Amino acid sequence: MKSFTTKIAFLLILSFSVINCAENKKSDTNTTTGAVSQEQKVVSLISPKDLNEKNNEIQLVDVRTPEEYAEGYIKNATNIDFFDDDFAKNMAKLNKSKAIYIYCRGGKRSAKASKQLEEMGFTKVYDLQGGFLNWEKNNLEVEK
Repeated sequence: MKSFTTKIAFLLILSFSVINCAENKKSDTNTTTGAVSQEQKVVSLISPKDLNEKNNEIQLVDVRTPEEYAEGYIKNATNIDFFDDDFAKNMAKLNKSKAIYIYCRGGKRSAKASKQLEEMGFTKVYDLQGGFLNWEKNNLEVEK
């Protein structure tokens, strides 16, 4: 009988812990969408359309290789190769308190770069959703 009581007590404690953790998690998210509030996020995705509308006097960085960049890029983009040994050094030259917009080919490198930029102290990073491929898919202007 004592073993049964111990098991019940353990299950009650476990259930309480799970419920308590779930309640704490809810307080960090928006109750209608389940999304973390924008004020807390340093890195956000941006659609090609939204980036196209903002593409004047912004810090826009293409993190693809120079060869990829030469095949076509978004107007006003500066090429800083994510794979270059001097990537962090070159990014550190940019204004950390001003929003930075970045993209790569499909979104993987820019996601990694976004995380690195956040760790470097950039206050707002916008990562082009779907990368340059998505930009082209939306028939937006490409420079060569």
